[in-house]
Amino acid sequence: MTTSPCDPGPGAHDGLLQRVRALHETPGATDPGLADELAALDDALLLCEAGLLLEGVRAARLTRAPLRRTGPLRVAVAATFTADGVVPLLRAALLAAGLDAEIHLCPYDRLGLELSDPHSALAGFGPEVTLCLLHSGALLPRGWDPSALDPVHAALRERVDTYTAAAADFADRTGSAVLLHTVPLPRPDRRSVISMRGGAALGRIWREVNTALLSAGETRDGVYTVDLEALLTDVPGPVRDERRYRFGRLAWTPGVELAYAREAASFCRAVAGLGRKVLVLDLDNTLWGGVLGDDGPAGIELGTLYPGDCYTDLQHRALALRRQGVLLAVCSKNERAPVDEVLAGHPDMVLRPDDLVAVMADWQRKDLHIAGLADELSLGADAFVFADDSPFECGMVADALPQVDVVRLDGDPACHSAKLLEPARFVQLGTTATDAERTALYRSRRERHRLSTAHACAENYLRALGIRVTVGPADAFTLPRLAQLELRTNQFNMTGRAHGEAVTRRLADSPDHLVLAVEVADRYGSEGVVGGVWLDRAPDRWTVRNLVLSCRVLSRGVEQAVLQYVADLAREAGAGVLRACFRPTARNAPAAALYPSAGFERPADAAADDGTVCHQASLERLPPLTPDWITVAAKEALNHA
Repeated sequence: MTTSPCDPGPGAHDGLLQRVRALHETPGATDPGLADELAALDDALLLCEAGLLLEGVRAARLTRAPLRRTGPLRVAVAATFTADGVVPLLRAALLAAGLDAEIHLCPYDRLGLELSDPHSALAGFGPEVTLCLLHSGALLPRGWDPSALDPVHAALRERVDTYTAAAADFADRTGSAVLLHTVPLPRPDRRSVISMRGGAALGRIWREVNTALLSAGETRDGVYTVDLEALLTDVPGPVRDERRYRFGRLAWTPGVELAYAREAASFCRAVAGLGRKVLVLDLDNTLWGGVLGDDGPAGIELGTLYPGDCYTDLQHRALALRRQGVLLAVCSKNERAPVDEVLAGHPDMVLRPDDLVAVMADWQRKDLHIAGLADELSLGADAFVFADDSPFECGMVADALPQVDVVRLDGDPACHSAKLLEPARFVQLGTTATDAERTALYRSRRERHRLSTAHACAENYLRALGIRVTVGPADAFTLPRLAQLELRTNQFNMTGRAHGEAVTRRLADSPDHLVLAVEVADRYGSEGVVGGVWLDRAPDRWTVRNLVLSCRVLSRGVEQAVLQYVADLAREAGAGVLRACFRPTARNAPAAALYPSAGFERPADAAADDGTVCHQASLERLPPLTPDWITVAAKEALNHA
């Protein structure tokens, strides 16, 4: 009898599987609480069975909140071993995260060939994410000699270098984000070396191999690495079940497959730009122990002794998030004066007022505060995480704002930091210098929002801002930010797609292309790099491949000023026509009017099969576009060759 490798056994969580089967068998049926239950479940076999049944089921049917990304993410899985069990676990993890995916599984043990062949099925699939799964058997030479480890070391490095080079080449060629991982060494391989010194040498050699994999994720464009070896320290049981491995080349136990699938799903969320951006924290029994109104500033619990050290640790974790670009705010039912006193003056406070984009301390409903802050920062509620010890407050926010990720910090405060950081809510592909300055940037945004309410006329408000737009070619500092911005931006992304860092870097270095970075500043300070333009340059015609602009500078005329700058640049280079591509998505309706309103027309061959529409304009007849309240400057001279 043939059994499924995911079979959880008779009677295991029949209720959950019945709910999954109902979604599978009944088109249009919904189960809004199922995503949260899948995310909390740790039974790998049950989740694998659920993942098999959920193939073709959209994430919108499993959750109450609207999806942050409406189109499916194309995800490829290529492995050196049998990875069939990973796919349904990955599907379940992605659905639990509110992300639809089209998953392509490459044939068994064809990782190197699939990455290297430009005509492979993997390349033809066109993945946005490529997961490369490795096991020790693909790295260790067959019949390796434990008494002579130098040749083993050389062979390991050669094979790892081959895989990392193929991954980098694939990322550069296709624009896919490629995920590698460190490779755990199973116990039988470790025990094959019987001397203590030999075991230490093998451990050193293996860690050098994993360091090379980590280095590839740190230095190669488009390649990322998850430290699976470190992740598995919290996963009980062995890496490999020898019976499964010998029978079917299943290199990982179900528990390892689940740990990897969830980490890979976090990576997919980062690629899709779904990492959360704002953390709103309660104060009493959240950032400090006790109740400020009852205990007074001197009576709250903070410091180096339990339980105060738990709250201090949570503040350190929040500060680390702030330094990487996450915005912090506090929202507490308290009087404002004592809150300000503690934030500014308590000797054991780690977070200070300058670390916070907003302090909301009064008796208003917290969901109303969060909604108002989202409006002031021009961010969706789906960018927010709310953490509070009160089940009532958590329930109120979750019910009123289902897009907000709510973290209940009740119970032992020793667990608060772990609850906040798991799962990887704030995951990003990388951080930039702009991320470290994000709190100051968004505090300025709140000031701009308040200034706008003081002017009855929008143009008077814009003139009062004194907007300055600076445009220049991408460089080593701005290019990572541009790749990040194109990935995260949904509303003003003219194609709804992202080139990825590797392709963006290649275009920036090509004489036939140009990548521009857009910076904006005004009376309240600099907004940093807020936009980018990806261009093809031909002698007679330039083409805007994509234009993205952060939502925080929309409705100020910046997009018109940038388009004017590009048109002037093309005209100076001798081009007579400027073409521009637009592909409608569920989120980029605010961008749809830019090209038609600027005088661009649609030629007869305007539409492509994927919905992309090309507009074009004669540069001689293009009208002035830059509003009179904007000053535009070039960052540096450009090479038009």
